[in-house]
Amino acid sequence: MKILVINGPNLNMLGAREPEIYGSTSLSQIESNLGRLAGELGAELEFFQSNHEGALIDRIQEAKGASVRGILINPGGFGHSSVALRDSLSLSGLPFVEVHISNIHSREDFRKRSLLSDIASGVIFGFGACGYELGLRGLLARLSG
Repeated sequence: MKILVINGPNLNMLGAREPEIYGSTSLSQIESNLGRLAGELGAELEFFQSNHEGALIDRIQEAKGASVRGILINPGGFGHSSVALRDSLSLSGLPFVEVHISNIHSREDFRKRSLLSDIASGVIFGFGACGYELGLRGLLARLSG
């Protein structure tokens, strides 16, 4: 089962970016840990990160034709602002889980609202880097069940 893992803007800076909020785990470490878990769970992962909204949308549009069964996405700041990202996820027809490392409800007001959550299969936030693993487990359970 192929899952596309998408990371949005500034997530390439994890480990160095505001560690008091986002922790000290780098994106490559998250991907490595997630890859191991996926192997144990019988899933195949493809990783994609971009700081550019259009690149994220292009990759989501390509996903269905690439035999992707679901998407695990940390949209970064685009989760709070991008109608176009929301539309691409909706149009893909693929189930997706939205992940945020921090607890978005304990932060600035503009971060408390996600444009994706109401169309997501599930939302994980506030559990740090392990939120990706929780999200993957949830997405795979949904796809299997």
